[in-house]
Amino acid sequence: MRIKVAPSILSADFSCLGAQVKKVQAAGADLLHVDVMDGHFVPNITIGPVVVKYLRKVTKLKLDVHLMIQQPAKFIQPFIDAGSDMITVHVEVISLKEIASISRMLKKMGIKFGVSLNPGTPFEKIKPALKFADFVLVMSVNPGFGGQSFIPSVLPKIRQIREVFKKDIAIDGGINAVTAKLAKLAGANILVAGSYIFGAKNIKQAIKALR
Repeated sequence: MRIKVAPSILSADFSCLGAQVKKVQAAGADLLHVDVMDGHFVPNITIGPVVVKYLRKVTKLKLDVHLMIQQPAKFIQPFIDAGSDMITVHVEVISLKEIASISRMLKKMGIKFGVSLNPGTPFEKIKPALKFADFVLVMSVNPGFGGQSFIPSVLPKIRQIREVFKKDIAIDGGINAVTAKLAKLAGANILVAGSYIFGAKNIKQAIKALR
């Protein structure tokens, strides 16, 4: 499968966010990863729909909005209205019935639906949800903050998912040129990277190295 690179704006300079987004777009990014945190599901607070609304104005890249929040179903519509192209929810905070309902709703709107799981969550937890998903997002750090180190114990889980899931598998957390290779070998094909891209002297070269 084609390798796609998704810069995570969590590591961008928010004082010039529009310029940073345009820079990664020009450097060859495939989509933009937007981390939404509520201070409950994860120990940090980030952004809401208003930021997505203004990101939509400055980029043609697909906006992959990752809802790391306690009650995602309540907030999906505002993020859709803001211009999201992809919505990801966590299996740790939502029932299979809700996942099925969200999947049907997003499919009617032409929006891609992703399900995500944390490093400590077993494959068995996400397996029933795979039939409703357009893509899977595997967290390779404990979510909440950027710049963390890659957790290699998630690699067997990616292999398990890849055995039964033929669509896109994304990986997020501690991704650089070394860990990207491990993730790709395990079966991931979307690489979410924050500090490795936004902290690079040459962003184009960093994206190329990930691929």
